[in-house]
Amino acid sequence: MPTSHTSETSAASSSATAVAEALAMPPAPKGEPAGERGGWRRGGASGPAAPPGTRSGRSTGRFGKVLRRPTGGSAAEGRRRIPAPLLCLTAMFLVQTGIALSKPLFGPLGVSGTTFLRLGFAAVILLAVTRPKLRDKSPRDLGAAALLGMASAGMTCLFAGAIDRLPMGTAATIEFLGPLAVALVFARRASHLLWALLAAAGVVLLTLLGEGDGGGSLDPVGLLYAFGAAACYAAYILFTDKVGAAFQGFQGLAVSMTVGALTLAPLGLGEAWHGLTAPGASPVVLLASVAGVSLLLPVIPYALEMTALRRMPQRVFSVLVSLEPAVSALVGLVVLGQLLGVPQLAGIGCVVAASVGATLTGRR
Repeated sequence: MPTSHTSETSAASSSATAVAEALAMPPAPKGEPAGERGGWRRGGASGPAAPPGTRSGRSTGRFGKVLRRPTGGSAAEGRRRIPAPLLCLTAMFLVQTGIALSKPLFGPLGVSGTTFLRLGFAAVILLAVTRPKLRDKSPRDLGAAALLGMASAGMTCLFAGAIDRLPMGTAATIEFLGPLAVALVFARRASHLLWALLAAAGVVLLTLLGEGDGGGSLDPVGLLYAFGAAACYAAYILFTDKVGAAFQGFQGLAVSMTVGALTLAPLGLGEAWHGLTAPGASPVVLLASVAGVSLLLPVIPYALEMTALRRMPQRVFSVLVSLEPAVSALVGLVVLGQLLGVPQLAGIGCVVAASVGATLTGRR
C-alpha cells in the first residue's frame, strides 16, 4: 500500500533525525548525562538553579535554546506524538536487553573479550558520528574524559563479571547503589538517612536471602564484582558531571569510550582474539553480534533519552531511571529465564523505593 510505505519511510526518517539531533547536542549543563549509562542527575536530579523569573521545568541559556528550538516537518511532529516517558522506558529496556544479550557471548569470547569488543564498537560509532574536536580542550578537561573512560571501563567489565555469576536483577540492583549513594551524599538532608536505610535493607535481602541461578547461595565473587561496579558507577557519575559540561554533545562520551576500550585492551584483546580464532568459531557472526549489542547499548538508547530529556522535567526523568533495577529483573526473566524469589524481589523493591524517595525529596 502506498500509504503504509509512506508511513514506514516517515518513521525511519523520524528515528534517524532523533539520533542525529541527540548526538549533535550542545554542551550539557552541570548534571547532564555524558557517560555510557547516562541519565542520572546528581543530588536527586534537581539540576542547576534557574535564574529569577524563569519558569520551573524549563532550561535556560544555550541548552535551553536547543530545547525550545522550533522544529518543522512531519518527522519532528511524529516524535512529539510519542510520550517522553515512553521514550525513556524504551531506552532502559534497550539497555537491559543489550546487557542480557551480551551474556551468551561470554562463552565464546569471554567476559573481558566481549566487554572490550562492545566498548570498541561503540567508540568507533561515536567517533565517526561526533568527530570530537580536542584542540580547544584544556588538559583538565581531557583528564576528566580519560578518568571517565577508566571508570566506565571498570564499571562495564565488573558488571559483566557480576551478571555472569548472578541474576541480572540482583547485579543491577547492587550496582545501582553507586548513583544512589552519590545522590544521597549530595542531598545533605537528615531525612535522607531513611532512604539510605531502606536501600541497605534491600541489599541485605538480596545478599543474605537471595539465591543464584541454580537455587543455591549467591556467588561471593559475583557479589564482589557487583559492589565493585557500584563503586565505579559512583565515580563515573562524578566525572560525567564534569565531562558533560566541558564537551559538545556526545564528544566527551566518544573520547571516554575510546579510553575505556583502550583500558580494557590488555585484558580483553587476547581473550577476544582467542575466541574469534578458535576452531569452529564464526568470527563474522560473533563480531556482528557484538556490533548489534553495542547499538543497543549505548547508541540508540542515548538518542531516545536525549529526545525525552528535551520534553520532560529532570525530576520526572530521574524517577523513571530509578526503575532500572526492576526493568533489569524483568528483562532477565524474559530473555534469560531468571526467576527471582520473594526476598530478591523485595530487595529490589526496597532499592527502587529508596531511589524514588531520594529523588522526590531531593533539593528543588
